[in-house]
Amino acid sequence: MVLEQIIKPDNVLCNANARSKKHCLEILSELLSQNNPDIASEEIFSKLIERERLGCTSLQQGVAFPRCRIAGVSNCSGALMKLSEPVDFDAPDGIPVDLVMGLIVPKQVDASHHENIKILSTMLADQSLRARLRAATSSGELHDALMAASSTPAPKIQHTQSG
Repeated sequence: MVLEQIIKPDNVLCNANARSKKHCLEILSELLSQNNPDIASEEIFSKLIERERLGCTSLQQGVAFPRCRIAGVSNCSGALMKLSEPVDFDAPDGIPVDLVMGLIVPKQVDASHHENIKILSTMLADQSLRARLRAATSSGELHDALMAASSTPAPKIQHTQSG
């Protein structure tokens, strides 16, 4: 399936006010839990923090891509935030983060999940997409900018179905 099924409009937040990296991950956890009501945002937050301890999820250039594995999740689910003020994310390039894409994947990751991560990372590395995301002034505009990027002739995001 396509990106539209991984990141729904309700999972996009423009001009979020995060005081720190930790607070940013808390807000992201709440966004990610909206499509997964059986998974508490606290569990997602705990897994994101655990993943962050393994290594910074900043992609540099002011973008972070926190992600984690969650038991009980059958499909990839994502969220996107544009922060009103950048926060320090321990990025290797030292640039504070203002764009945050979050992703939860099933505990048992398969090739399609790895491909989703690769495709999303590639999208977020695109300078013109980052500029369009940063120019958004509402959550709707932010979602539209992301979806427009996914409709270009690039590989589609894979979305596995479990029975």
